Amino acid sequence: MKKRALVSVSDKTGIVEFVKGLIEAGVEVISTGGTKKLLQENGLNVIGISEVTGFPEIMDGRVKTLHPNIHGGLLAVRDNETHVAQMNELGIQPIDFVVVNLYPFKQTIAKQDVTFEDAIENIDIGGPTMIRSAAKNHEYVAVIVDPTDYSAVLTELKENGDVSKEAKRKLAAKVFRHTAAYDALISEYLTKQTGEESPETITVTFEKKQDLRYGENPHQKATFYKSPFVAASSIAYAKQLHGKELSYNNINDADAALSIVKEFEQPAVVAIKHMNPCGVGIGADIHEAYQRAYEADPVSIFGGIVAANREIDKVTAEKLHEIFLEIIIAPSFSQEALDILQSKKNLRLLTVDIAKEQAANKMTSVQGGLLVQEEDTLSLEDANITIPTKRQPTEQEWEDLKLGWKVVKHVKSNAIVLTKDHMTIGVGAGQMNRVGAANIAIAQAGEKAMGASLASDAFFPMDDTVEAAAKAGVTAIIQPGGSIRDEDSIKKADEYGIAMVFTGVRHFKH
Repeated sequence: MKKRALVSVSDKTGIVEFVKGLIEAGVEVISTGGTKKLLQENGLNVIGISEVTGFPEIMDGRVKTLHPNIHGGLLAVRDNETHVAQMNELGIQPIDFVVVNLYPFKQTIAKQDVTFEDAIENIDIGGPTMIRSAAKNHEYVAVIVDPTDYSAVLTELKENGDVSKEAKRKLAAKVFRHTAAYDALISEYLTKQTGEESPETITVTFEKKQDLRYGENPHQKATFYKSPFVAASSIAYAKQLHGKELSYNNINDADAALSIVKEFEQPAVVAIKHMNPCGVGIGADIHEAYQRAYEADPVSIFGGIVAANREIDKVTAEKLHEIFLEIIIAPSFSQEALDILQSKKNLRLLTVDIAKEQAANKMTSVQGGLLVQEEDTLSLEDANITIPTKRQPTEQEWEDLKLGWKVVKHVKSNAIVLTKDHMTIGVGAGQMNRVGAANIAIAQAGEKAMGASLASDAFFPMDDTVEAAAKAGVTAIIQPGGSIRDEDSIKKADEYGIAMVFTGVRHFKH
């Protein structure tokens, strides 16, 4: 008996050539709808699905393959005498190949003007049922859902007359990954439509972007996956113009740099080391912003990652070229800037649409589980500002406080950031106590701390941080407030003439 293939694809890439190869290998081809039409237009002889089922396609194509003549041919165990006898009795012929990919649900819901009705109509029913049936019975059936597998299947078929059991099992595993991802997108879409914020289960899916040379350390394997939906302002969808392949640590650091630089409307530059900012500067133009980011910590920026929210021009590129950097990220580079920076063989140049996007949930894996929370998008405009001290901040202090507040929420807790004259001058990150973070930031700032402003990601449990800041010359502080010992910090600030702002908003980052 001739081998049979059932072919029905929404992605028509390479399908004509593949089916031609099947037919040349002696395989009889069954097809449906638009796929059948395309194959016949290309001179290929195929059998219509209705000829197999004895039933027309109905309900606008919603029902065409859900029939015993199809699923019996897919699910029958070929060396089970009872199954074979029932097939013979009912006139069911086995199907040896299934070539199916699913309705374009992802592409449909990605459209800005998609209606709920359109989305629902692009939920495939027959396709997943067929490929799951075939994958379950993969000992006898080869099921292909990915056009990149066509060539390998044809090669095996031509050389061996069939597809090996090992290949069939790999193809079956891909099927269940395929349907799992498909169902994950549908469940996520419908869950959002219902407004459910904390469902009883959560299933997420990501698409492989690239294998990485290694992870955080050379002995760790790593892979980079991206969201199936385009997030233009993300490292996953950045365009690399130059330089060697991104590493695991590069990707993490670049993501941190993007998160910070998106905070600013005015020209801004962020320098990152180990996912913490070592320098942030704002200015009248991108060159001035870079100069301030560099001067914030000219030691730590070496070997770091720089992100800018404006095009990199020639004069800025010349300065960037002077030091060793791993990555430069910007919305664009002038041709003159590219000519300068591309002279460094390994320097990675990335373009990203630097824009704030709709807040999404943040997911963090832990051993045996997943933490899900909303992104921290609260700004100073959302805060309940109070000033409990005798002195109010000056106009310049307010500018520095706002800068510190934007930066500190992106620094590992416990976090303290010192700012002055539109730039960070000291960053204390990831310390076990708050005064320890303050001491690091103050030590980094040195004499620049005189007249500086301080931002804290959380309240002061006692007045020691205020006193350390005052002795260094800090004149303004912004912090959430809310400690049972707030009054101690207020009194200490008044003692030194410091203006202190309470926001009521904590910005822990663990």
